[in-house]
Formats: sequence, C-alpha cells, structure tokens
Amino acid sequence: MRKRRENRETQSQKSHRERQHGRRTYLRRNAIRKRNEQMNYLKLSSRLDAVVARLDTQAKMNTISKSMGSIVKSLESTLNTGNLQKMSETMDSFERQFVNMEVQAEFMESSMAGSTSLSTPEGEVNSLMQQVADDYGLEVSVGLPQPAGHAVATKTEEKVDEDDLSRRLAELKARG
Repeated sequence: MRKRRENRETQSQKSHRERQHGRRTYLRRNAIRKRNEQMNYLKLSSRLDAVVARLDTQAKMNTISKSMGSIVKSLESTLNTGNLQKMSETMDSFERQFVNMEVQAEFMESSMAGSTSLSTPEGEVNSLMQQVADDYGLEVSVGLPQPAGHAVATKTEEKVDEDDLSRRLAELKARG
C-alpha cells in the first residue's frame, strides 16, 4: 500500500512538472511572439516616419515651386521694362526664398535626426543589431561611427555673397 501511495505521489509530481514545463514553454513561445510583434511595429513605425518626411518634403517643394514661378514671372516682367529697382526687389525676394528653403531643410534634417534618435532607446537598437547579426552569422565587434555634424554656411560666406551682389547691382545701375 505504501508503494502505491509513493507511486501515486511520484506520478502526481511528474505530471505537475510536465504541466509546469508546458506552461513555461508556452510562456517562452508567447514572449518570442510578442518580441517579434514589437520588432515588426518598430519597423512599421520607421517606415511611416519616412513616408511622413517624404510627404512633408514634397509639400514644401510644391510651395517653393509655386513661389519660384511667381518670382520668375515677376523677374521676366521687370527685365522687359528695364526697371532696376523692381529687378533688385525681385532678386531680393528670390534670395529670401532660397534662404527660407535652406533654413527649413536644415530644421527638418535636425528634427528628424533628433526624433529618430530619441524615440528608439539605444539598448533596443543594439539588441536588434545583435539579433540580426546572429540571424545571419555576422559579428558586431566594431561600434558604428557617430554621425558628423551638418556643415552650416558661415556668416562670412553670406557676407561675401551679399558684397558680390551689391557690387553687381552697382555696376548695373552705373550702366543704366
């Protein structure tokens, strides 16, 4: 009788261990599935961010195209009339448009770089890189280089451009 009781307890313990193992296996599989879902959502988020950036750039380019079209028409009419003052104003407008475009582009680049680097934790990026490396049998032994700062035009370059334009305008006024 004692042997039967011990045998029952052993069978009961064995079935309990098997159930526990089954639960752990289920939880592991579920965790892996959830991790894969998370990675897929991160990829989707990245793609959506890229689409939004492209759409924003396209909208700005359309605005700039319309603005440039009106500037070209204005410049054409002033060239036909030969009014140097009006020509100078049109060229100033043209320059302002390009400066605004450069500032907007620079702002977009910096904000996109900042938002993508701040939205994804570095640890997750490193683990994803390691996971991809493991999947393809690669080694990630060297750190990636840090992005270089975007070169911004200095004020002296702008000053030289303004001086050159002023000189050319003075020459045109002297001729006219």
